[in-house]
Amino acid sequence: MSSKRVLITGANGLLGQSILHANQGRFTLCATGRGEVRGDLKGAEYQILDTTSPEDYARVFEAFKPDVVIHGAAMTQVDDCELQPALCHALNVDATAACIEACERVGAHLIFISTDFIFDGTSGPYSEEAQESPLSIYGKSKADAEALVKQATCPWTIARTVLVIGYVPGLSRSNIILWARGALSKGQRIKVVDDQVRSPTWSMDLAEGCLLIAEKAATGIYHLSGPDTMSILELVQQVAAHGGYDADLIDRVSSETLGQPAKRPPITGFDISKAQKDLGYSPHSFAEVLDVIPYI
Repeated sequence: MSSKRVLITGANGLLGQSILHANQGRFTLCATGRGEVRGDLKGAEYQILDTTSPEDYARVFEAFKPDVVIHGAAMTQVDDCELQPALCHALNVDATAACIEACERVGAHLIFISTDFIFDGTSGPYSEEAQESPLSIYGKSKADAEALVKQATCPWTIARTVLVIGYVPGLSRSNIILWARGALSKGQRIKVVDDQVRSPTWSMDLAEGCLLIAEKAATGIYHLSGPDTMSILELVQQVAAHGGYDADLIDRVSSETLGQPAKRPPITGFDISKAQKDLGYSPHSFAEVLDVIPYI
């Protein structure tokens, strides 16, 4: 086991829980969250942490003394961010500033989780060098947080990802696989956009990518997504085929018809060759992921 001590923010979320499962004793882990623990800690200790509070960071860092911090806590519901911009800024930008300050004080390596929504979706799939141009308040908040990370005096890594999917017991929020299976299994009609393209990312692959960054002390920007790029419609059609559901229940629509508050980038997806080469990152295909995410 590595002697490194790794602190996770947002440990009650899908990525945080997946890191706890993927760790397999490689690091000493401290899981943190805003409230009481949910899910299986897999031997990690747990601390309540308000990511907007410098005092909370000081208390938790003094107790755990992290060598690496994986900052996954964020407000990620894109439409909620559009409707509550001040809260989004507090949870995504101010919280990151507080995390950076804590990491700088102890020299911890900060791994910041970011998103494809920092791009406008006009020229995907994107490499790490692509120019940011967010369309939504959520995307802008993550781009603003990235800008703070890039100025940090501690070692830092920005790990961007796309459309995270997966399942852990006690999951607090759904994701597109679970949503589509849930509706189609009940014979419900669903509207699915055909004009958004993504590289769906299994949460366990993203977790492994984060742990590889921690192991190798890799710094800079890395794109960590699944290897397959497809439209949301194609993704849901594959979910239907895998589950033996009626694909005629899927109504093809354009993004405009949904009337969502936040604009989505049309075509993202990632070039992951840098992570494959530098980290040995080897994500599962979408077909493999469908096989491993349980039917619940």
